[in-house]
Amino acid sequence: MVERYWIETLGCPKNQVDSDKLAGTLVSEGMEHARSPGEADLVVVNTCAFIEEARQESIDTVLGLAGVKRAGSQLVVTGCMAERYRSELADALPEVDLVAPFGVSLTGTVPACRPASGEAPVDGGRRTPVSIGSKLRRSTETAPSFDLLNLPRPPASGSWAYLKVAEGCDRNCGFCAIPSFRGSQRSRTTGSILDELEQLTRSDSPLGEVVLVAQDLASYGLDHSPVPGNGRSAGRTAGRSRPIVDVMAAVAERVKWIRLLYLYPSSLDDGLVEAVLATGVPYFDLSLQHVSRPLLKRMRRWGEGERFLERIRRIRSLEPAAAFRSSFIVGYPGETEADHDLLLEWIADAELDWVGFFPFSSEAGTYAAGLGDEVADGLVAERIEECSELQDSITRRRREELIGCPVTVLVDALGTGRTYREAPEIDGVVTLSHEGSTTVIAPGTFVDAVVTGAEGPDLVARVIATRTDRPSLRDERDRRMSGAVR
Repeated sequence: MVERYWIETLGCPKNQVDSDKLAGTLVSEGMEHARSPGEADLVVVNTCAFIEEARQESIDTVLGLAGVKRAGSQLVVTGCMAERYRSELADALPEVDLVAPFGVSLTGTVPACRPASGEAPVDGGRRTPVSIGSKLRRSTETAPSFDLLNLPRPPASGSWAYLKVAEGCDRNCGFCAIPSFRGSQRSRTTGSILDELEQLTRSDSPLGEVVLVAQDLASYGLDHSPVPGNGRSAGRTAGRSRPIVDVMAAVAERVKWIRLLYLYPSSLDDGLVEAVLATGVPYFDLSLQHVSRPLLKRMRRWGEGERFLERIRRIRSLEPAAAFRSSFIVGYPGETEADHDLLLEWIADAELDWVGFFPFSSEAGTYAAGLGDEVADGLVAERIEECSELQDSITRRRREELIGCPVTVLVDALGTGRTYREAPEIDGVVTLSHEGSTTVIAPGTFVDAVVTGAEGPDLVARVIATRTDRPSLRDERDRRMSGAVR
């Protein structure tokens, strides 16, 4: 009888890539994907450990799956929490059969924390918060048996796919513990990236978009080829000579849409901007975190609000239809009312399409954890609410401005898709209508459409025609100028 697996993925797109590779490994070992966790012989939770909220979500997910998995099946925790807090997890979660850090086999291993009875306790009702992450430690109990980064990948199941080009990070942001458990940056070779892209592509289902991801995407390849005499920092301003630009060009030759998640503002020089615009997907996901210069210095980050605005205005002068996303930390130690007011003013001026706001989370072992000067939780919540209300109104207006405009849409599922303005799983979607037609448009197809309505972050559009060539912004402008879509 064939054994079946179920993988639950939490956290960022990079985790999803890891889960895909774990799935490919399990399939190569003879397992099949289960229809539900209750039917699986092996239930895996790929966890996130970035902030306290993510850790609690991971723990709640583990406890929930412990309550629905069938008797005799194994529950395994892997991912960032397993790498960062292996011993703590094993002690706190007796429901778990194995805590497996990165690169440790999920099968054929003696369970690390199965109770003496040999049966995992089932207690799906337990929801008491578990204190994980109070101290930083790295487990050396089990050496990695394989490299997740370069494992084979199963074909993509939809119209788009994430493609991780590097692992780890060499930056030293004050709030971030990722380098402590993901390690220093390790970039893949261009050949291995293109090989994986070929693995993702299915002959019966076209892959319309590839989303390149990494902890520090723009620094891809600089750990292999730093600029002599100046180190990696010079490589970040070397324009088209940077390896990420070459990889983008190679991937863009094989896929119609290519998107980057995400970019440090210090890396966004003219060469990289031109490379992004050349792909036909003018979408810029910028990791800004704040706009107050003193606060950014405390974060050990580059830049300040006016510099960010100048860069955004420059990009809009080259491509007025460019879309922007960013994220900001609210309540970082020492954040003042003046800092908060500056952020609100900047949000109003920048008019970004999409913004996420996150409360500061003190992470053990980071620079920020020892700063003191904390902002009260209640005040952080108030500030996030103010920021969110302002940004929601901006996003709503920018979406309404698209009503009547021609757009090219990548169909992700029956009746829904995205324009280049929407990153998958993160931003809004486009609901498609087919007036006067019963034709079913398959996922992976690009269509020409006109926006007929906006519902908060989402759009409604009427399909005009399908297309087989590479979509371009010029097509949208030509159709708008001709008046053919009104």
